[in-house]
Amino acid sequence: MSLQNCVAIDMGASSGRVMLGRFDLQSGKLALEEVARCVNSLVVREERQCWDVDALEKFILASLDKLIQQGIAPDSIGIDTWGVDYVLLNKQGERIGLPVSYRDDRTWGVMQKACADLGREAIYQRTAIQFLPFNTLYQLRALCESQPEWLNDVRHALLIPDYFHYRLTGKLNWEYTNATTTQLLNSQSGEWDNALLEWTGANPAWFGKPTAPGVKIGDWKASTGLSVPVIAVATHDTASAVLAAPLTTDNVAWLSSGTWSLMGFESLQPYNDAAALAANITNEGGAEGRYRVLKNIMGLWLLQRVCRELAIDDLPALVREAEAQPACRSLINPNDERFINPVNMVREIQDACAGQGMPTPATAAALARCIFDSLALYYRFVLEELAAVRGAPFSQLHIVGGGCQNPLLNQLCANACGIPVVAGPVEASTLGNIGSQLIAHGSVRDVTHFRQLVTQNFPLNTFIPQASDAYSRSWALFQSLTHSVKELCV
Repeated sequence: MSLQNCVAIDMGASSGRVMLGRFDLQSGKLALEEVARCVNSLVVREERQCWDVDALEKFILASLDKLIQQGIAPDSIGIDTWGVDYVLLNKQGERIGLPVSYRDDRTWGVMQKACADLGREAIYQRTAIQFLPFNTLYQLRALCESQPEWLNDVRHALLIPDYFHYRLTGKLNWEYTNATTTQLLNSQSGEWDNALLEWTGANPAWFGKPTAPGVKIGDWKASTGLSVPVIAVATHDTASAVLAAPLTTDNVAWLSSGTWSLMGFESLQPYNDAAALAANITNEGGAEGRYRVLKNIMGLWLLQRVCRELAIDDLPALVREAEAQPACRSLINPNDERFINPVNMVREIQDACAGQGMPTPATAAALARCIFDSLALYYRFVLEELAAVRGAPFSQLHIVGGGCQNPLLNQLCANACGIPVVAGPVEASTLGNIGSQLIAHGSVRDVTHFRQLVTQNFPLNTFIPQASDAYSRSWALFQSLTHSVKELCV
């Protein structure tokens, strides 16, 4: 048959979706059909912020059953999720507790202890991964110190997508792109770093050998008896998003824009020299042995929280109102650690502005404009850091993910960075997930071929930079903000 049906399960830290990708081998037509969406919210268990993986699993199974009931027999299933968080299994293969979220505060101070004990430079040379206080390296240490009674019961530790793989197939797997986010993988060997694992107090035997994207893990058995192959795609959602980003030259940077904004470029070699360390640049794994040289930015999490707290559900209207606000009237450093999970985001942004002697954004539109201007200027800041690390400027920025639907932010980003911005596709993680499956099937040659298919099948919008006196005047002030607060790094 010329038509292939691939199911992409794309679970983000704020929402999840199950999509059906239909690919016609003869025409090259690639289309997406939404099966279902869900909200992914944290739950409190024993005073910890946790992921309700049981509810997510129920959503996944219901979505797959829905497809089967519609008479669709998928050729394969792939799962991608956020990084760093993990699930513990006991000797019977049962889950131990709920996985604690990276937004929980149990890891505060652990990163500093790791640097004191092991040396910041030594950790970076071993892993080439940026220092974020919620990396798995620090989560495991926090677990072992706070719940030592669990340790004898643990047999395996699975990252979130690998846990869902396990629940669908009964098979264990540790996929490489997500494993790199842990700061526990040795960048030279591609294996788990036993010295780092031993520092955490965890048993290295909890982790199996990392596997490259494209491996068939096992089969999901439908209630009808149908067996569907489950393929380990590029399971970190950003790795999947970048796989689907139609990058055209080596001088194009990419920005995966969603709850988090992740900006970077592709490289066949990691960058872990002193300049990369100083900039806290990370080198996460990608498909086909590529590295995603990038930096994490807090992203639209700030706007999501503001909208939730103010009960705003018409985002396009809010964006239009924000566009009418004065540019750069109030600015924050969006990567200030105070914004990772405050009790009240609106008040936290207002307090940050007041503390810097800036006007306090009092309305929803003013708050949104503050976030957009601050993100655009921070994108410029990170783009310049990345250009300095690689020793060459960028000629274009390609934005993918849900955030690329915001035309105001796209234009402000082009204005701040001074280079054209190309936006699209929106469902980049889902598309990259499907691309991994099609490559595994042999229906698509490689990542380059798949990116060509994305360009042919999905619309892209270009934003040309416009001169902005407000951004020019505010640049020096904004740079000072990046040094005057404690960011999400050492």
